[in-house]
Amino acid sequence: MKGLCRAAATAARRRRPKRADGGAPHGRGRGVCGVARACGATGKRPSSRHLARLTVRSARRASTFGILLVKLFRALSSALLLAGCATLFGALRPTPGLAQPSDSEITLPGSYLAARFATVQRESEIAAFYLRNLLKLDRGNEEIIERTMLASLLGGQVDDAMKYADKIVKVDRTHRFARFLLSVRAIKRGQYQTARTNLSLAVSGPIDDVTAMLLAPWLASATQRTGVDLVDRLSTTLLAAWATYGSGNPKTGVELIDRLQGPVWYGQFKDLHAGLILDAAGLKKEAGVRLESAVKSEPLTVRAVDAHVRWSSRNVGTAATLESYQEFDRRYSGDPLVKYMMGELKSGKAMPPLVRTPQEGAAEVLFGLAGVLSRQGLEDYALAYLQLAIWLNPDHPMASMSLAGLYELMQQPAKAIELFASVPASSPLKGDAEVRLAVNLDAADNATEALRHLNKFIASHPQDLDAIVAMGRIQNNRKMFAECAVTYSKAIALLPSPGAGSWPLFYSRGICNERSKNWPQAEADFKKALELNPEQPHVLNYLGYSWVDQGINLDKGLDMIRRAVNLRPDDGAIIDSLGWAYYRMGRYDEAVAELERAVMRMPTDPVVNDHLGDAYWKVGRRLEAGFQWNHARDLKPEPDQLEKIVRKIDKGLDAVEPAAPPVRKAEDQKGG
Repeated sequence: MKGLCRAAATAARRRRPKRADGGAPHGRGRGVCGVARACGATGKRPSSRHLARLTVRSARRASTFGILLVKLFRALSSALLLAGCATLFGALRPTPGLAQPSDSEITLPGSYLAARFATVQRESEIAAFYLRNLLKLDRGNEEIIERTMLASLLGGQVDDAMKYADKIVKVDRTHRFARFLLSVRAIKRGQYQTARTNLSLAVSGPIDDVTAMLLAPWLASATQRTGVDLVDRLSTTLLAAWATYGSGNPKTGVELIDRLQGPVWYGQFKDLHAGLILDAAGLKKEAGVRLESAVKSEPLTVRAVDAHVRWSSRNVGTAATLESYQEFDRRYSGDPLVKYMMGELKSGKAMPPLVRTPQEGAAEVLFGLAGVLSRQGLEDYALAYLQLAIWLNPDHPMASMSLAGLYELMQQPAKAIELFASVPASSPLKGDAEVRLAVNLDAADNATEALRHLNKFIASHPQDLDAIVAMGRIQNNRKMFAECAVTYSKAIALLPSPGAGSWPLFYSRGICNERSKNWPQAEADFKKALELNPEQPHVLNYLGYSWVDQGINLDKGLDMIRRAVNLRPDDGAIIDSLGWAYYRMGRYDEAVAELERAVMRMPTDPVVNDHLGDAYWKVGRRLEAGFQWNHARDLKPEPDQLEKIVRKIDKGLDAVEPAAPPVRKAEDQKGG
């Protein structure tokens, strides 16, 4: 990074304090100088990994500034990064109304490390901010420009990403991802020949390691890398086909699609987009053949069915279409888009094509392939595709919802909430968005607002089962057990006749009843759940353990827990229940064996470690018992559990708990 080194040297000279004797400064400024000196007289570029090592090493040498940088890696959370660390780096957080820092306020190590840390935390907007600060020190540095392009894209700043893509292709003509971005921009502008040119250059360019790292920082396998390559090949071909359609040559675009060879799962995308192009072009017969083929592909997707239903309503008739899709309607009756689609058919309306323009077609390509990438665990790549899809077609009915769902998966509820709130009231997905908004409010630790939001929604939608179940889950998670029992009763009352798929409602109500000391009703709920699904391991475990814990139906209860373990042999929480059941029955040697297995599967769970400590004590292994209790204490247990653990460490089990203590069920230990 020759430019970065030059910038470091300049920054060092600017900040270096002078000594009266003309000698080298005492310590201060050496952090930046260390990076600059490492480049040497040759000006060779160090790798980004080498630069990171140099930056950290230099930071450690640099008095107060260095201490702050080291603390970044030891203690900073993403909340601290958002709230207070910007000033540590001589830069301001990108907050509306605050001015950008001047060049003299920007530090190379601080901006570089903050950008890297924000990238790891998936705070792309913050990463882009610090990277832009780096560009103030070296406007021509190719790697920083590339990283800024990608961070801007992932953060939804697509127009900014395009500007950086323009800069990249001036020095790297076949940069794969930059060309891909520019092809999307050309399609948006209606410059279809330019789009095809960019796509051809993107195909010929090699995959850049930095691009792959930033878009999918946790690529763990060759299979995933192959998946990225396959999606890239398919996306460039489908985008080229839509650009060709935009130039007035729909059949040539379809030929491009048909020439592409690839894995079996390519088939549905090829048929779907060939059919969409032909339908948009008014080529009715050919469109019908391809869309029908897409519907017959596996796995069946709602978008393929939606496209074919729309074509069929215009070319076969709404009555015949409705009859042919009755089974699909029953199978996906809970899907809001399917409900809307079938409602339109029942009203006798002929529906327009799913896609009408090249821009909408390209957005559909990116939306569909984002789903493939997300299922492969490539969330960052999926995020990039969804940002581009929304940029191309802000009115896409599902892209914003999918992006919000991706933020849910990435545990960024604030971003998910913003997107769910933006779904227009006219959208058939508005109800689903309202429910998921509340779920994310709870995830953001705002349960009061989440419940208020759901109460308001349920008041106007009393038959919405998903909303009622979501409220029950939040109440259960917040230990509002009496309330959640009432809420699940409302959900169950909406069932015309409970079937096998209804067992979770009875199971959940059973938990709420058991926690609110209403055991007769809880037992009836668990039995009903087992009646609906006799081999459900969680129900077997909960009911079986509850019996053992109360000293009733011991043989039957223990048999249920064993069945649950056989069904889920790697579930540490259920194994812990078996071990603790043995403990409560005084079978301590068997308890130790099972609890050791549970700890192997859940080593960071305080409850399981505490249980093993108790079992060790009972078999005379006092030293090991103390070790397990100390370990459980350090794993941040609940306050009431912590008090008991500390007393056991100080005085031993016999002095603290002469009788076996009450315990939590396996479900409480999930995620421990």
